[in-house]
Amino acid sequence: MHALAILREFTRRNYFNYKIIAVDKVSAVHNISARLGRGGSSATVAIEDGSTISIADFRVLWLRRPRANQIVLGEYSDPASIELINNECRGGIFGILNTNFTGRWISTLEATQRASDKVAQLQVASLCGFRIPETLITQTRSEVSEFYNRFSSKVIVKPLVGIQGPMLMTRFLDNPNLLNADAFRVCPSIYQEYISGTRHVRLNCFGDLSFAASIDSEDLDWRPNLNIPIRPWPVPDDVHQRVRRVLDDLGLEMGVVDLKETRDGELVWLEVNPQGQFLFLEALTGMPLASYFADFLLSSLCRPDPRPSDANPGTK
Repeated sequence: MHALAILREFTRRNYFNYKIIAVDKVSAVHNISARLGRGGSSATVAIEDGSTISIADFRVLWLRRPRANQIVLGEYSDPASIELINNECRGGIFGILNTNFTGRWISTLEATQRASDKVAQLQVASLCGFRIPETLITQTRSEVSEFYNRFSSKVIVKPLVGIQGPMLMTRFLDNPNLLNADAFRVCPSIYQEYISGTRHVRLNCFGDLSFAASIDSEDLDWRPNLNIPIRPWPVPDDVHQRVRRVLDDLGLEMGVVDLKETRDGELVWLEVNPQGQFLFLEALTGMPLASYFADFLLSSLCRPDPRPSDANPGTK
């Protein structure tokens, strides 16, 4: 939906120099082809309109959902075949982009993967001047219990990575001493002090500009219920600069950041999603975020690439 909304904005401006490569349709639609040898490398991909384009011809690449599973058609329905198709198509598209695209990434595969690491982004945010919640990552019930008591039973738990499909909510932790130790031992989770307050800030940083909304909710996780006050929130320059430093240190061109304001007015960093959803805020607040993001992509055509010249093995 986000890609289609931005393309509609381009069309409204009479800008048509764009293509969509749907990473979940490599198996069904997009035939990819690459050649490597003494003469260098080249790669092409088929588009839904039947045309074939060269990866090297692109100047800006907005990589939104790179790891989507394939929409598999036909007889290949057994789990082993589906897993193989997903892995091979994903590897193929990543391979041709990494070796033949020499333009500006929004954002690179490496940066997106690193920034998706919640532990790494918390550390970077702290080093860049944000307060972060006191955090514990563990599989040991005794450590969780000690942490739980330290914060007077006001501790939240959330996944380190999560899964595709169901949205896993952030929730308050029940008394760990009443839970089976095996439930903790089976995998690590993130445990954090609860940040009191009712104002959540959803900040969208597109390059050099940030646009945000305040979300006033008593709920710990506001996402299931959007029937709450949501309004534009002017981003103070110092907040934008700190967010920009975090994204720069993570190698991100853009990011959708969740902050929470304490009752004393301090902004606490919760997390950044390298390709988070932002269009719902346009519908709820009237902020023209699709237009702002289209401005950002078009301005990226003219901006120098901040990466060193050897950052991409395909750079010429």
